[in-house]
Amino acid sequence: MGYEITGALYAIFDAEQKTERFRMREFVLEVADGRFPQKVLLQLTGDRCEALDAFSKGDQVQVEFSVRGREWTSPSGDVRYFNSLDVWQIHASTAESAREEEPPIPEEPPNFSEEPPF
Repeated sequence: MGYEITGALYAIFDAEQKTERFRMREFVLEVADGRFPQKVLLQLTGDRCEALDAFSKGDQVQVEFSVRGREWTSPSGDVRYFNSLDVWQIHASTAESAREEEPPIPEEPPNFSEEPPF
């Protein structure tokens, strides 16, 4: 099951080589959520780590991701659960593109009359 989220890049971290075959890169997305913006940690893995190179802190992006969960048992037998938000695609937000385009300025100002229009 996939999800989408749009927000501003708040923090971008370097890629980390976790094992010989596993590489991960995390970033934080600031998401509008009513009065209190949320800072959401997401991660890219493998070849997708370079996808963030095209963006900078503050850029508005749209992210497609999946939620992953896993169980871990410690050597002492304690069971813990972990979640991760694994990103599949990241691209510039279309909302930002639309906002960057300013409306055209009319060549002549509108002609206002003192008479009501009815």
